[in-house]
Amino acid sequence: MTPAYVALEGGHVIEGRGRAPGTARGELVFTTAYTGYEESLTDPSYEEQVLTFSYPLVGNYGVREERFESDRIHPRAVLAKELTDEVTAWLTEEGVPAVDHLDTREVVTDVREGGAMRCGIAVGEDVTPEDALAELDDCVPMSDHLDIGARVSVAEPASYNTDGDGPTVALIDCGVKGSIVDSLVERDAVVHVLPHDATRADVESVGADVLFVSNGPGDPENYGAAIELVSDCVDELPVAGICLGQQIVALALGGTTEKMAFGHRGVNQPVMDLETGRVVMTTQNHGYTVADPGPRLEVTQRNVNDDTPEGVDGVDCPVLTRQYHPEANPGPHDTLEFFDDVLAMADPSTQTVPADD
Repeated sequence: MTPAYVALEGGHVIEGRGRAPGTARGELVFTTAYTGYEESLTDPSYEEQVLTFSYPLVGNYGVREERFESDRIHPRAVLAKELTDEVTAWLTEEGVPAVDHLDTREVVTDVREGGAMRCGIAVGEDVTPEDALAELDDCVPMSDHLDIGARVSVAEPASYNTDGDGPTVALIDCGVKGSIVDSLVERDAVVHVLPHDATRADVESVGADVLFVSNGPGDPENYGAAIELVSDCVDELPVAGICLGQQIVALALGGTTEKMAFGHRGVNQPVMDLETGRVVMTTQNHGYTVADPGPRLEVTQRNVNDDTPEGVDGVDCPVLTRQYHPEANPGPHDTLEFFDDVLAMADPSTQTVPADD
């Protein structure tokens, strides 16, 4: 059995079975999703994190590229109760260390009780616990990753469905999932994916009808360019956002954000609409949340479990954001109408339900 060690913040070292070699460090988090490991592993929001799967078997339906959300695996390392050979071959090919034969219930309990924590990983024939502890010593808090947006964003603009008849969306890529772009294209929107540090001139150059800020990893306060962009555009264009995008929009309009103890990561997070009382199940992946939406926004949806804001709408401006992932992948499709509502802000003819007279 290949040696493998996981050093947790505080100095505790867990021993497991090495499945993909290498050393790594990052913020230890967990997901409760029971399917969608391909989508989770390729979600840019997991950049600089070590992902623990609470579901005991990961890889039981293989690996198919058409399910990927980006062009690479983003977690720095992967922990599980059991990983299949096909998944570990994929992780090995991409140079992502992996450990299984762990008591993941204990790992999840540690994170729930102690919060998301720094950790170090060492996997290989000659590694020792000291190697994992050395990685832990070099691991910095998530808020210190000031350039994390640049590592997950497009370097140059990319355009999709340029012949579409729907509204034109300027999508600010802070780590966008492919299925978000797909969800807009499926509604015949013209989508221009712009770098995380795009300017107002960049947005104007594509003739945008809507400004859309994507999901992504890290502390929203480290996305200064995107915050400034939203502030510059909010009184000129409708603004939408998902996950990190909601947090960036809140910061741009005078709100505040805060780091959560261990975040929301899974496919069964219950969200209540405050106007209708309707509860839907949602897919989520975030470690920060809106603390105060500020004077120009109002909270319209909340998490049933912990009351954190899940939907924020504009009070005096056309803003529509969601903390969860309406596109799911993996997860329920209870909230796909969000994309219709976003496009309707620019073009009422795209509404799926006729507007009231």
